[in-house]
Amino acid sequence: MKVGLSTYSLQQALDKKEMTVPDAIRFIAGQGGEHVEIVPIGYSLIDNPELVDQIVQTAKEVGIDISNYAIGANFVAHDNPEALESEIQAVKQHVDVARTLGVTKMRHDVAFRPAHEGTVAQFEADLPLLVEACRTIADYAADFGITTSVENHGYYVQSSERIRRLLHETARDNFKTTLDIGNFLCVDEDPVSAVKNNIPYASMVHAKDFYFRPSYRNPGAGWFQTAHGNYLRGAIVGHGDIDMFEVFRVLKQSGYDGYISVEFEGMEDCRTASKIAMDNVRRFWQEA
Repeated sequence: MKVGLSTYSLQQALDKKEMTVPDAIRFIAGQGGEHVEIVPIGYSLIDNPELVDQIVQTAKEVGIDISNYAIGANFVAHDNPEALESEIQAVKQHVDVARTLGVTKMRHDVAFRPAHEGTVAQFEADLPLLVEACRTIADYAADFGITTSVENHGYYVQSSERIRRLLHETARDNFKTTLDIGNFLCVDEDPVSAVKNNIPYASMVHAKDFYFRPSYRNPGAGWFQTAHGNYLRGAIVGHGDIDMFEVFRVLKQSGYDGYISVEFEGMEDCRTASKIAMDNVRRFWQEA
C-alpha cells in the first residue's frame, strides 16, 4: 500500500497560482507522500507536452510514483452518434497522455444527469451506451497496459450498485473502479457498506471525508446537499463523520494493497489539511 495525494487536494493553491503542478509534486514528496495522482483542473495536458515532461521529470527527481490520471467525460451529453464518437476519441487522447505519463491507471467519468433525470429507468436506458464507450476505451488502453476506471461521483453513477452494474456489463479485466470512500455519502449510502460492496473491483482508492448534517439542520454557507437533501462539507480525512477506522479495517482485510490517494476539498488551508490527512491515513492503515 502506498499513500499519496491527488493534485485536486491542492487546488486552492493551484488556482491562486501559489503552486505549479511540479511544486505540488515536490510538496507531496516533502510530506512523505509516495505517489501523486494527476487531476488536470484549470489546465490541460492534451496540448501541453512540456508540462507532461515536467511532471514526469519532477516525480522522478523526488522519487515518487505517478499513480493515476483522472479526467472528465460524459457519454450521455450527446444526442447523435457522431458527437458520442467525438467524446470517445477525446478520452482516447487522454489515454495517450496517460501513456506518456507512464501511469498504468486512468480514471474517466462516464455520465452526468440532473438529479430529477437520474432514475433507475434512465440509468438502464443509458447503460448500453455507457458500456459501449467504456469497452472501446478500455480495449484501446489495454494495448498500453493501462487499466481504466469509473469513479463513484456525479450523483447519477455514484451508488455502489450502479458502479457494479456498469463494471459487470462492461466485462473488461482492465476496467475497474476508482473507489472514493467519501463520495458514497453524496447519494446517502453508508460508506462502510459501500466500500464492502466495491473494494473487490477497485484499481485505486480515494481517501476522502465529509462532515454530515441531516436535511432539517441547514448549516449555512460552505455546505452542499446530498441526493436526498442532507448536508455535506469536505473534511480533513479523520476529522469528519465517516467511520474511517472501520473503513480502513475493511480495506486492509480485503487484501487491497494498491495506491490510496488522499482527496481534500474542505475549507481549511489545503497544504495543512493534506499533510494531516496523509498522516491520518497512514495511522488508520497501521491500526486497522
